[in-house]
Amino acid sequence: MIVILADSAEAELEAIGDWIAKDSPMRAIRFVRELRDACEKLGKRPKAYALVPHREKSGIRKRTYGNYLIFYTVTDAVNVIHILHGARAYEGILFPE
Repeated sequence: MIVILADSAEAELEAIGDWIAKDSPMRAIRFVRELRDACEKLGKRPKAYALVPHREKSGIRKRTYGNYLIFYTVTDAVNVIHILHGARAYEGILFPE
């Protein structure tokens, strides 16, 4: 299945890379590549990861990669909507009300 990264996810990947690059530019490049690969692998088994707890009706799923959370939906493609650090309060970002 094809994997599409939303503009928000692309911007978050760039911000993650910028943050890591402050200490290690080479590690930043490798880690962003690893995160992108983790997103791409969702296309092989898109329903392998659980729906966001208490928000199952939203259809948003969550995959952990290191300290980061990859949020996505599954339609005719895997749509990666956000890539956030696990320490962030993601509910307000995913479900603004």
